[in-house]
Amino acid sequence: MQNPPPNQQGNERAKTALGLDANLGAAIGYPIGIIALIVFIIEKENRFARFHALQSLMCHVAWVVIFIVVAVLFTLLAFLIALIGSTSSAGGAVGGLLGILITLVWLAVIAAYIGGLLFAAFKAYSGSWFKFPIIGNMAEKIVNK
Repeated sequence: MQNPPPNQQGNERAKTALGLDANLGAAIGYPIGIIALIVFIIEKENRFARFHALQSLMCHVAWVVIFIVVAVLFTLLAFLIALIGSTSSAGGAVGGLLGILITLVWLAVIAAYIGGLLFAAFKAYSGSWFKFPIIGNMAEKIVNK
């Protein structure tokens, strides 16, 4: 079996600059974004911890953008529903159904966000170099510099 290159793999069990095991520091950075920020700023040696910290930060930023876009779209849709509801007798029923649909979509978006963070935290804790589809490659390029 070939040995992993230094500082690339095998450092999942090393300590971070915070004194945490690298896999633990990487895992708790996903649900608690401030820990990821601290690990990314302080950690200079352990690429595993830096990668997961940066991927966590990028994931949080991406989801904030998604939340803003969805909120703007739903606000515009709500104004449209209110306009339709004020001009027709069936507008209240349509508005109620669309309100329920909007709530369900919001719940699905939030569940996807929390589920993705928990999945990534579990993979990081198990020592896996798990990468999200787009931001994982970006984080890997930044950490490898």
